[in-house]
Amino acid sequence: MRAAVCQLNSREDRDHNLAVARDLLERAAAGGAKLAVLPEYVDFLGHSADAPRPEPVDGEFAAFFANAARDLGLWVHAGSFHEKGPDAGRTFNTSLLFAPDGTLAATYRKIHLYDVEIAGRISYQESRTVAPGTDPVVADVDGVPTGLTTCYDLRFPELYRALAIAGARILVVPAAFMLHTGRDHWEVLLRARAIENQCFVLAAGQIGDHEPRRTCFGRSMIIDPWGTVLAQAPDTVGVTFADLDLDRLETIRTELPSLANRRMETFPLR
Repeated sequence: MRAAVCQLNSREDRDHNLAVARDLLERAAAGGAKLAVLPEYVDFLGHSADAPRPEPVDGEFAAFFANAARDLGLWVHAGSFHEKGPDAGRTFNTSLLFAPDGTLAATYRKIHLYDVEIAGRISYQESRTVAPGTDPVVADVDGVPTGLTTCYDLRFPELYRALAIAGARILVVPAAFMLHTGRDHWEVLLRARAIENQCFVLAAGQIGDHEPRRTCFGRSMIIDPWGTVLAQAPDTVGVTFADLDLDRLETIRTELPSLANRRMETFPLR
């Protein structure tokens, strides 16, 4: 399977962001990709007061990417968007996956919310405006079980292990990873999730400045189950490709059967 990760610099002009996303998907399809992944909050990344009105799963955002998937004959992971939440004060941070015929194949709501205070660097409380999802999701993408996650989820290995145990061979990570943490942690965490779960990891990130106090790291990448970085995006908007050798994945799992050898569930805490 050829996969593509699309790197954007989404800002407050939603129409422009969507136009860029569509262009990158067209480039992904032209490059032979079967699956293309877009970053977190692909349609808007800016001041929360200016964010677009939250939509249902079958709203304008979904229609836009369903049409793109259908027109291009491409599996499209549409990053994430602001879905209507459980109450007036909160949305869900929601990912939608579309099949090449435009049908909605899976919906995932970000489980782990980015509540962080780093003195002098970052003060961000995602949970003030976003409600957490509750359900891990593994979807069938062209016959390959694919686990869906979002950005800050990356720091919680138990979620990725659950996806691997549920059969995932690919792990998808749309993100808007902060520059301050991304330069030290992004690649390390992605490679760790690939190695410990013996899965391919497709990580599509936002890049650059998005508002006066937010800069995203970028460096979108595709990693194989051995932890090798197959492809990494340069520090610009664009599309990055890699071919996923699924036979090699099965060979790795056979020769180094760490998933089969796990025993922690047999040692309950007392």
